[in-house]
Amino acid sequence: MDLKLLCLFLLLVLISHSCTKKQTCPKSASNCDECIQSSPKCVWCASPSFSIRCNTLKGLQRAGCPKQYMYNPQSGVEVLKNESSTEPMSAEAPFLQPQELSLRLRPGASQSFPLTITMPTDQPVTELKMDISPLPAGVNITLTTIDNRNPMVVQVNVGNVHCASGSVKEMQNRTGPWSFYITPRQFPMSVKLNITLECQCGCTRDREEYSLGCSGHGALVCGRCECYSPYVGQQCQTDAYFSLDERACRSGPNAPLCSGRGKCVEGFCECDNREKPEEKYSGQFCQCSNFDCPRFQNRICGGHGKCQCGNCVCDDDWMGEDCSCSMETATCMAYNQMLCNGRGSCQCGTCMCTPPYMGATCEDCPTCIGVCQQHRDCVECRAFGTGRKKNRCDEECGYLTVRMVELKQEITEPLCSMRSREDSCIFHYTYSRTPSGGQLIVLRDRDCPRM
Repeated sequence: MDLKLLCLFLLLVLISHSCTKKQTCPKSASNCDECIQSSPKCVWCASPSFSIRCNTLKGLQRAGCPKQYMYNPQSGVEVLKNESSTEPMSAEAPFLQPQELSLRLRPGASQSFPLTITMPTDQPVTELKMDISPLPAGVNITLTTIDNRNPMVVQVNVGNVHCASGSVKEMQNRTGPWSFYITPRQFPMSVKLNITLECQCGCTRDREEYSLGCSGHGALVCGRCECYSPYVGQQCQTDAYFSLDERACRSGPNAPLCSGRGKCVEGFCECDNREKPEEKYSGQFCQCSNFDCPRFQNRICGGHGKCQCGNCVCDDDWMGEDCSCSMETATCMAYNQMLCNGRGSCQCGTCMCTPPYMGATCEDCPTCIGVCQQHRDCVECRAFGTGRKKNRCDEECGYLTVRMVELKQEITEPLCSMRSREDSCIFHYTYSRTPSGGQLIVLRDRDCPRM
């Protein structure tokens, strides 16, 4: 087989084509199997807190279904045997690659793979016909030639129409695995296909009998209760023989019917619809909502979380009752790469500084001796042209801007008062950090010793 055909074979094995019809996942699906059989796009959420469980993957992700509770069987193809030919091209029988495959099929989906056929040199490829052994009910197979040279490449497409209905045991007998063969007519070599229909969720077989989530009156299956007679309800909480009246629709003896948000139908609450379709009531007594949660800046849960039964479930990196508190710390990072300079705590993205430190990252402390000493020589040379740095003032102190004032009252507290090493005069200033470096406000008159 030449390199181009080998590359084509490997590419087609890796790519599967899904042939699906656009349809909405049935939100009324009673169980996981019914959901995944309705469309290859439908996924089941087995979380006990969800009322609408059958939806698309994106729909369940938006609704907040945890990943570990999602059941979404996938179609796939696996090559089990793919031996190369050792015979010369003049051999009497054609050679097929691959020789055996395993296929998994979701209802309504299909899988494709390439079949490469190397023909004897004296056999015209246009005369080749393929025989297919009897197929399982509901399974279809089509063959399409995509390269009629020698070796020729045939695209094999396998799909199933639907899953057979019946009990769990009957379903297992109707989903495979089965084996069937594709054989070039009048030649002995065949390709073996092992096919399994993905008609069941793995959780279907994991029944939790007498589950506490079902009030001890039923089995928990894929997050939904299957109640033992005579109990009914989402949590099997109601005895159908004695409680099919309005008492089953009240959370307490004097509680309003369905929390005042719905009507009682045969012992069950049917929650009212809201004017806004996205706003929903839920719960056994319609006691929950997805919109009655704390707000921040007029947005439910600050726009950083989901409202579940009156409480905000915050997105990652957000916290607080209304999800308004960011856990992001970048805005609290000081120049020394310490949170709030090690002089405060980062709360909701803002530094709460320990006095006397201040500023956005607790790096300002005008009254700290260290800060006053740090800028002393630069203040003297920038403001008065004196001091140890007067000959290199621009190079070492250019990061500071200076504003001179006439009155001491014009200098905001806290105040630095430092003595000049050159003439012993005391000069007064205050310092504040700016994005470009720093700002100095300096009193023009100094306090100098009398001669």
